[in-house]
Amino acid sequence: MNNFSITGDKDDDELLQKIFDVLTERLKDKGSAYGSDSNIAFEMAGLPVGLRAMAATHHLDISLTLDSICWHFRNFGEPHLVALTEAGLRELELLELADCFHEAAEIMMPLADEDAQDWSDFLEKHGLEERVDAINRRAWNLDGGGKVTKSVIYNAWVKYARQHPENVFA
Repeated sequence: MNNFSITGDKDDDELLQKIFDVLTERLKDKGSAYGSDSNIAFEMAGLPVGLRAMAATHHLDISLTLDSICWHFRNFGEPHLVALTEAGLRELELLELADCFHEAAEIMMPLADEDAQDWSDFLEKHGLEERVDAINRRAWNLDGGGKVTKSVIYNAWVKYARQHPENVFA
């Protein structure tokens, strides 16, 4: 199958926008990804494998931009969504980032129900400052620096869509 048979001969920015449009259409009014009672992971489960990977990794990209990979679990810690996000990173061949995500999940998921009004105090209370800082630095260093955006995740979406359009646009 020609890589452009579904995506057309689009540049990377156009292809990324097409992916966002498909995600918006397929997950329209499906609920919020925030919190521990999110049901959006169940909606994502019905998407084609590549589109599911993209949907599941979108919020992680936002977390890496605005906060950190460890803080991500304070907002998006629903266990099914966490599992889909790690699987999505692996599907997109972002293996090093998937390893960081897995390590962060092992630390943060058991603490998900604890109040963390002050993030620094929370980490100090659990003796996690150095470990969390190291994981966050590793994840931030994977910024990608690609053509579409500095987002390693969105660059992986474009690459994946070109290689496996049937797994995204089916």
